[in-house]
Amino acid sequence: MTARLVLLVTSPRLPAGLLTAEAWDLVRAHPVLAAAESELASAVRHAGGSVTIVSGTDALLAAAGPDGTAVWLAGPTGDEAFARELGLRLTREPGRAELELMYGSWDPPGARLLDAVTVMDRLMSPGGDPWKRQQTHATLAQFLLEECYEAYDAIEAGDLHALREELGDVLLQVVLHARIAEELPEDERWSVDDVAGDLVAKLIRRNPHVFAGAAVADVDEIVANWEQIKRAEKSRESAIDGIALAQPALSLATKIMQRAERAGLDVPLPQAGDDLGAALLATVADARSRGLDAEAALRRAALSYAESVRAAESGSRRPPETG
Repeated sequence: MTARLVLLVTSPRLPAGLLTAEAWDLVRAHPVLAAAESELASAVRHAGGSVTIVSGTDALLAAAGPDGTAVWLAGPTGDEAFARELGLRLTREPGRAELELMYGSWDPPGARLLDAVTVMDRLMSPGGDPWKRQQTHATLAQFLLEECYEAYDAIEAGDLHALREELGDVLLQVVLHARIAEELPEDERWSVDDVAGDLVAKLIRRNPHVFAGAAVADVDEIVANWEQIKRAEKSRESAIDGIALAQPALSLATKIMQRAERAGLDVPLPQAGDDLGAALLATVADARSRGLDAEAALRRAALSYAESVRAAESGSRRPPETG
């Protein structure tokens, strides 16, 4: 028979004792070795297994013997260098042992978000990044807006690679704001867990057709339910309450008209005359009546005009033709 060497890899983002049944059977029945102490090593010992701290591949081969089984408990990073070294050695010594990779646990979806929180905590702790430690919600406000606009640009450009990067920058702002809030006075303090918890609760409340068995006929009814639940939660006095007033003027005008329409209100627009603002408002209303987005339309026109400006600049720099 041939020795069996098992590299047991686990998720460092899960509690140490959360292993598959197969992994628990393995570490209880065979010698386990590791490069360093860890919470998982302690959990294995607590469950009746034995873990020996060693270095190098010799100890693992010796623990398995000529035809037994030994387990290498990989560290948080997976011990890739050790695995490569062991693989090369077994290539040079064919028949010595068979190498097997076993996953004792896996990262759940969203596990890297935990890494983002951990890294931000390091940056915001003493000895971390002085610039971030000086920031407040107010000083970061402009960056949050800029990152959202850059993500919007990526969507408009159809650049999914850029969108992935820009959404990471938006997430950075969320994690940073939440970390700053952890250092507020106790009665104002909150964390990224509070942010995520509030979001989860909101999604469950506002999607009763998914989580509470509510019957809906179509997407329009889903949207209507969402708005009805939202109004009940917010207890707002006006349909206009809660609109983000800092958004660009055209999209602000569109949002106000949308809210008024949903509330069943027919409020006449001001007479334009020589009033530029009233004329622009009428243009937004006309765009909505035709199913158009005035903000997006103006943006496209402005960018097209920008390209014309670039072309004009290029033409003005062209050297004169000689006869």
